[in-house]
Amino acid sequence: MKVVAQGTFDILHPGHVHYLTDAADMGDELHVIIARRENVGHKEKPVLSNEQRRDVVAALDMVDHARIGHPTDIFAPIEDIDPDVIALGYDQHHDSAAIQAELDDRGIDCTVERASPREPQHEDELLSTGDIVDRILDRRC
Repeated sequence: MKVVAQGTFDILHPGHVHYLTDAADMGDELHVIIARRENVGHKEKPVLSNEQRRDVVAALDMVDHARIGHPTDIFAPIEDIDPDVIALGYDQHHDSAAIQAELDDRGIDCTVERASPREPQHEDELLSTGDIVDRILDRRC
């Protein structure tokens, strides 16, 4: 079974690793789509380049394939991969029902699942890129 996970993955952190591990456990082959910097509109644009974020994600053991998303159609790579499952992160902003409806409209036969949550393992652990950036700015500036 092929699984697709997607995200920005700007500064890789334990929350990302948990999400991708959960996604990999949903099937046999994990494909990860890296959001293009120019398409990110729901939060700050990524600091790192599209290629660097793809390369770091591709280096993770649980990831079989990593690619940069399509410039205009976020469903184009999904049509190309033809997955059995789309794994959404626990706290990703996506509407799973809307994604399922678009998949159905496009004739893509797969389900949409959510990864499990991950709580910090110690009080100093950060599970958000924004929180990491804020801490860097606080401590270094």
